[in-house]
Amino acid sequence: MLEERVMARAGGACELCGSANDLAVYLVPSSPSEDSDTAILACGDCRSQLNNETEIDMNHWRCLNDAMWSQVPAVQVVSWRMLHKLSGETWAQDLLDMMYLDDATRQWAEAGTANLDCEPTLDVNGTSLMPGDNVHLIKDLNVKGANFTAKRGTVVRNISLSDNPAHIEGKVNGTRIVIIAAYTKKS
Repeated sequence: MLEERVMARAGGACELCGSANDLAVYLVPSSPSEDSDTAILACGDCRSQLNNETEIDMNHWRCLNDAMWSQVPAVQVVSWRMLHKLSGETWAQDLLDMMYLDDATRQWAEAGTANLDCEPTLDVNGTSLMPGDNVHLIKDLNVKGANFTAKRGTVVRNISLSDNPAHIEGKVNGTRIVIIAAYTKKS
């Protein structure tokens, strides 16, 4: 019954990438219930990467450019979580910045990414940094590969956190760079 409802809604195609191969229902983790509203139809490629069974193929997930606009909250949640996971990629962060989720859907999406065991990312004063915060640099930083120096006092808006709690990511002079969190101060 669940599978029939999800298949009918999806029109026989993966709700993330549009593939018609190896389709199956994927129950979204940390869902408030287990019904067709909290499940999506996903192809084998998407499912294996979502379940961490295979290495993430960055180019495969460019399909989220379309999927993130779905009217189905479960598709929105999976899109947001994957874009959040790939936020180190400029294109993924740009899509994440454009994406809109209502409050309930955002809470559901964030529930799947909460990791209470992770170490906090701290600025120079020991203040905890969160995604979306604004910081300013406390020293000049030579940006390798971009041939410029990020000057002390430069404001970095809407930062992202990385898997490493010592690093943050943000745009300086239009270039997305990794910054050592201890070289920043929360604005």
